[in-house]
Amino acid sequence: AHAVGRRKRAVARVWVWESEDPDAPQVTVNGQSVSQFFGGHWDLRYAALSPFFKTQTAGLYSVMSTVRGGGRSGQAEALRLGIATALQGLNFDLRPTLKSAGFLTRDRRQRERKKPGQAGARKKFAWVKR
Repeated sequence: AHAVGRRKRAVARVWVWESEDPDAPQVTVNGQSVSQFFGGHWDLRYAALSPFFKTQTAGLYSVMSTVRGGGRSGQAEALRLGIATALQGLNFDLRPTLKSAGFLTRDRRQRERKKPGQAGARKKFAWVKR
C-alpha cells in the first residue's frame, strides 16, 4: 500500500507491505534505518512507529519511505500519518484503532509568515520616540 503523510512543511511518501521474514522487518527512511535517520531521538522514533504499536502489528509489515522538507519532528509525524494511512489500506479492520488514536487526522497547523515592517510574525521592532 502507498500513502502520503504531511505535517508542517514535511512530506512523507510511504510504501507498506507484509514482511516476508517475520524476524527482520525492514523500516527504512531515505535509504537509512529508522534508528540511523532519527539517531538518539527516541521520542521521534516512537512517534513514527506508533501506528504499529497501537495496532499490535509491530514486526508484521515492512516500510520504505522518503521524507523531505520540515524538521525532524514534522518528518516523524508525517511518517506516522503515512504509515497509518497505508496500514488502513492494507487491513481495513485496523481503521477504528488508528482513528481513535488520532493517527488518521492531518494536523493542518502551519508556521505563520513574517510580516513586512515587523521583526517576526507577531514580534514588533522596538519603538523609539526620539
